[in-house]
Amino acid sequence: MNPTDPSRIPAFDLSGRLAVVTGARRGIGLAVAEALAAAGADIVAVSAHVEPTGSEVAERVTALGRRCTVLRADFADRADVARLSTLLGGLDRPVDILVNNAGTIARAPAAQHSDADWDHVLSVDLTSQFILTREVGRRMLERGHGKIVFTASLLSFQGGINVPGYAAAKSGLAGLTRALANEWAGQGVNVNAIVPGYVATDNTQALRDDPDRNAAILDRIPAGRWARPEDFGGIAVFLASAASDYVHGALIPVDGGWLGR
Repeated sequence: MNPTDPSRIPAFDLSGRLAVVTGARRGIGLAVAEALAAAGADIVAVSAHVEPTGSEVAERVTALGRRCTVLRADFADRADVARLSTLLGGLDRPVDILVNNAGTIARAPAAQHSDADWDHVLSVDLTSQFILTREVGRRMLERGHGKIVFTASLLSFQGGINVPGYAAAKSGLAGLTRALANEWAGQGVNVNAIVPGYVATDNTQALRDDPDRNAAILDRIPAGRWARPEDFGGIAVFLASAASDYVHGALIPVDGGWLGR
């Protein structure tokens, strides 16, 4: 046993907890689901396109000896988000942890950014996050405990380039994190956000394929590399566990030092 493994420290132990992770099919969501399972949590993995059987997230979670329930939901559709909330409320045990990680992005200069792209990004990255959190959070408030974690972005603090809808949505998530924390901290529910830097996922493939943009981004990151999805497992376990019981309304960067430049 590694004595420095956070999952082996009692305050970080998630045994007996049920965690819902949205956007769990790949990238950060997949890595977070695996990390929470390694710390002892059973997982409800949600994604718009996750495979009903044989998904990678289910394989990783069950390999750790934890249960994995796989659900599909279209986060651009309010009715489908409501359906997901009803399903979660009808499970055989309550949701202890909600990781709101599902997201999308549309890249186009603001002058060419269509209404359709704007509406889609805001629906997935902000509106659905509020609806699901409101419904799951209400049940957490009734029990007097729960952990809610949003996936924000560097663009919760900065404007970015050619992603006005995404920047607006992620800025909104920063405000939503603080607003919910103000209301719910005194009722036993922690609401916080992880702030990823530039991560090597499908969403950033176009940036990494552009030699000039890739070089400019790497030059700005003190750590000298793009983040990997597994870089977010530790902070997710912390925010989902008793170790963060006095942490409310925080937006915690995991960015290789980007915001410190």
